[in-house]
Amino acid sequence: QVQLVESGGGSVQAGGSLRLSCAPSVNTGSLRCMGWFRQAPGKEPEGVALIYTTGGNTAYRDSVKGRFTISQDAANNTLYLSMNSLKPEDTAMYYCAAPRSGFCTLDRVEYFIMGQGTQVTVSS
Repeated sequence: QVQLVESGGGSVQAGGSLRLSCAPSVNTGSLRCMGWFRQAPGKEPEGVALIYTTGGNTAYRDSVKGRFTISQDAANNTLYLSMNSLKPEDTAMYYCAAPRSGFCTLDRVEYFIMGQGTQVTVSS
């Protein structure tokens, strides 16, 4: 089973930026897609962004479109989530995700294997 290690979380003020990184234990090219999910306290986990490793097509939840960018660095086997114009409602634990069986959608968290997560806190 793939292992995922996230880094890059932290505390910022509203309007600030952060970049999250994820290092998978397998070559990203062996995965159909990779993604980022998040879970705020007391809320259900939600899909944030997805990237298809071949071709680079991406998908985002509506609330982060235009502010977040998911990308991959194949040479360094690393997945990124660049987050700009952060809002307090972006506060959550962010998880790097790899598909369990190749089915890729932001709507089904159960289809993904998650890392341990990295905390993002945005203050107003």
